Amino acid sequence: MKDNTGDNAMAGYTNNPGSVPWLKTMALTLALTFMVGCAVGPNFVRPRPPEMADWSEKSEALVRSENAELASWWKQFGDPVLDDLVGAACRQNPSLHVAGLRILEARARLGIAVGNQYPQLQQLNGQYADYGLSENSPNTSASIDIAYATVGLGFDAAWELDFWGRFRRAVESGAWNLDASIAGYDDLMVTLTAEVARVYVTLRTLESRLAIAQENVALQARSLQIARVLFEGGDVTELDVAQAGSLLANTQSSIPRLQAQIRQAKNALAVLLGMLPGEVDHMLGGPGMIPAVPAAVAIDVPAGMLRRRPDIRLAEAQMASQCALIGVAQADLYPHFTLFGSIGLSASNAALTAAGFPGGSSLGDIWNADSMQHYGGIGFGWDIFNYGRIKNNVRVQDARFQQLVENYKLTVLKAAQETEDALSGFLRSREEVAFLQESETAATRSVEISMIQYREGLTDYQRVLDTQRSRAQAQDLLTSVRGTVMVNLVAVYKSLGGGWESRAGRDFVPEDIRREMAERTDWGQLLEPRESETQNGRQVNWRWPDW
Repeated sequence: MKDNTGDNAMAGYTNNPGSVPWLKTMALTLALTFMVGCAVGPNFVRPRPPEMADWSEKSEALVRSENAELASWWKQFGDPVLDDLVGAACRQNPSLHVAGLRILEARARLGIAVGNQYPQLQQLNGQYADYGLSENSPNTSASIDIAYATVGLGFDAAWELDFWGRFRRAVESGAWNLDASIAGYDDLMVTLTAEVARVYVTLRTLESRLAIAQENVALQARSLQIARVLFEGGDVTELDVAQAGSLLANTQSSIPRLQAQIRQAKNALAVLLGMLPGEVDHMLGGPGMIPAVPAAVAIDVPAGMLRRRPDIRLAEAQMASQCALIGVAQADLYPHFTLFGSIGLSASNAALTAAGFPGGSSLGDIWNADSMQHYGGIGFGWDIFNYGRIKNNVRVQDARFQQLVENYKLTVLKAAQETEDALSGFLRSREEVAFLQESETAATRSVEISMIQYREGLTDYQRVLDTQRSRAQAQDLLTSVRGTVMVNLVAVYKSLGGGWESRAGRDFVPEDIRREMAERTDWGQLLEPRESETQNGRQVNWRWPDW
């Protein structure tokens, strides 16, 4: 047998696990001490955002500043086609799928951070080696076996203790990063639902404008026919016929442009729904009307907007995640304490017959109790000369955190601006519609009167042309502004952060994608839907990482 006496001078090294009980006691004591150590770095405190008492733009008759239910705000329009489109977009939109996959990535990254809190090295190892020494090597003799093999089995472990909270801060950062990815998903849902509604309203507006253009083409064609009859009868000159033809052709020219815009709007809807151009047509059916404005619009109080808007939650989560990274960087200023050790079996078939070694061994002796060997100890490392790299890294992390603090404040300010702008546009466009309705009614009556007077010879054809042109413009503008009213209302709901709550009850990634991923990779429990949990008074939507 090989004499390990010389090796026992190593701290903690022995081939008898029970010979150094003080080592086990010290290791356990230090481990428990370090596990309850402090966590350096600042604790995150959400800065107080700028907050409005009430909206400056509001109408008591139409808009109510109260707690609003905005989870499915588009259903207030009473349009089943729009409801189906939004539902399909939330299920099929590729960008939303990418955002959901980022959540899965963040879950897995959090699992890495959690795992780093535990022994970082736990490794089984084994080896077999065959040796053949040169007979002409120095220090060889007949008593030394120059051809032999060794075999070994072992388990190595090393644990950097989280005395300064570096790993705990990393877990904290990872948890906030996961919250940020969820907020990013919700923010995309807000944008997606609003964009589907906006494009749909635009499509219906274009279809209504096309119908008006076709109606005016029919009216102007009849006027041209009248002018031709009067010209053939010698009652008017050819100038009336030419002017009537010019107006008709000009109105007809708007139809191809509107038809192209309608097709483009349908194609945009198809992309939002994750479809190819043309595949969305069956969902739209034929031309439809512009959705009507609800009888009353509840826009919530400014504080409700701060709670609901996902982009504000995203800015907050990013800020909190970065705050924890300051602590991660500060921990490098202090020494790192590590527990390490190894236990294993080792044997050789070398025949040692020199004095003091009367016997030999074989590879089969590896399973004998006296083939066991182990060592363990406690170590520390401290980067004392780093030429300012660690301190400057802390400063870098702190500067990044302060940037995110200012970005958070800016996000709140922009949210308030977007809501005020959308609300102002909605209310003012409503007023514009009222005036344009009067204009359209007067223009229609003017056409009727001018045609009667023209037939009776009381006015020239120029008056007829002017009234028909004015009527066509008034009708087209009225329809456009009606669409603008609804687009502005969509913008109001978007600015309030409505729409993301509709995802309740379903996972972030569709089942078919999760099934495909599960067939390719072992995702454990991370792919399964789960109910929301409340942690520290905060609603969270993530499970503890699956090992």
